[in-house]
Amino acid sequence: MNSGAIVIGDGKISKPRVGMNRGVSILDFILRLVAVLGALGSAIAMGTTNETLPFVTRFIRFRAEFKDLPTFTFFVVVNAIVSAYLVLSLPLSIFHILSSGAQRSRIPLIFFDTVMLALLTAGASAAAAIVYLAHKGNSKTNWLAICQQFNSFCERTSGSLIGSFGAFVVFILLILLSAMALSRR
Repeated sequence: MNSGAIVIGDGKISKPRVGMNRGVSILDFILRLVAVLGALGSAIAMGTTNETLPFVTRFIRFRAEFKDLPTFTFFVVVNAIVSAYLVLSLPLSIFHILSSGAQRSRIPLIFFDTVMLALLTAGASAAAAIVYLAHKGNSKTNWLAICQQFNSFCERTSGSLIGSFGAFVVFILLILLSAMALSRR
């Protein structure tokens, strides 16, 4: 009985669900690639966002850049960190595909996935609040909506949020997949 079989109650022998764990590991790898694309695309889109309004005089120029707002800088840094983590976690994901019985290496992966999810949530939520203010303004505090003037700037910042929140959803799926793979032990 040393062949890796499990004895169940009445003496019947069945093999562990190797195929199921391999499928979960392949899905984990694919989702990590999707999350890299979302987070890295968001960082690049936000990091290259700027707009200058043309005026008649050359001495007066109004310019909006992502680095003018510390929240957007935080957003870019967070998405870059998350992208780097995801790229570094890809070899471990490949290891899980090749060795579908590996369970202990999933525990740190769940832990770090959860930390990255929290970091990504903080960055994306803070940037979303600023983008909302840029679109709507706040009449009680006399903050004007700037998106009427800086249309391209606002479109790019809004678009970068989509990729980041997409990566957020993928991280939730990754954590659930890893937990499911651990529970099938």
